[in-house]
Amino acid sequence: MRILILNGPNLNLLGRREPEIYGERDYEETMRDVAAFASQLGFSVDIRQTNHEGRLIDWLHEADAEGIDAVILNPGALTHYSYALHDAIVGVDTIVYEVHLSDPKKRKEPFRHHSVIKDACAYTFAGEGIGSYKKALEHLRKEWSS
Repeated sequence: MRILILNGPNLNLLGRREPEIYGERDYEETMRDVAAFASQLGFSVDIRQTNHEGRLIDWLHEADAEGIDAVILNPGALTHYSYALHDAIVGVDTIVYEVHLSDPKKRKEPFRHHSVIKDACAYTFAGEGIGSYKKALEHLRKEWSS
């Protein structure tokens, strides 16, 4: 099973940006652990990060065109206002899981409590740090093995 993991704006700042919320592990270390876990489950993964909304959309379109089995998407702040990202998810046949390191519903800023992409995604995993990615991968394995 081929999985594309897409990370949006500011995730490249993991370990430096608000470590009390996102943890002290940097992006590279976090994604190395995600890739290792995916490999243990027998998945082939490609992990990408961008600070640009249009690039995420292009990658979703490419994943669909290339027959990628699933996308795990951490859209960062785009979660709360990117209807273009919502429409891209709806427009592809590839299954998309939404993930977040923190739990947006428990954040102090009210604008973070709503996800405009949630209804376009098959599932959402949030609030467990790197565990959110691992739970998404475990769920995919369970879905594909049944």
